[in-house]
Amino acid sequence: MFYICIESFSATSPEDFLVNFFMNTSRDPEEFYNSLRKKLSNDRLWPSNYLYKFIVPSDEEKVEQIVAVFNGMGAEITNRVSSKGNFTSVSVHVKMNSADAVIEKYQEVAVVEGVISL
Repeated sequence: MFYICIESFSATSPEDFLVNFFMNTSRDPEEFYNSLRKKLSNDRLWPSNYLYKFIVPSDEEKVEQIVAVFNGMGAEITNRVSSKGNFTSVSVHVKMNSADAVIEKYQEVAVVEGVISL
């Protein structure tokens, strides 16, 4: 299970699309991934750099689970602990080969308990 974060602004990039998609939480994960795949396929030439953003409870094991998903890919990963220390944001800049590869990584990270994918 993964949680969603809602922000209000208009979407033109795939990253913005993710945020706007979550404004309609009635969609199921399959519908979400199909919509994201279409958006990524239409808006990018592959391979392409992609920015993933996740928020996870500040537990080193959970952060390491996310990092492990991107091991061996040459990803630039940065972590930032929240001011109260309850959460850690994880940003991953990585070159991906296709829209399907982007979605596969989201699905792999989704198994981390408490993760919020932005």
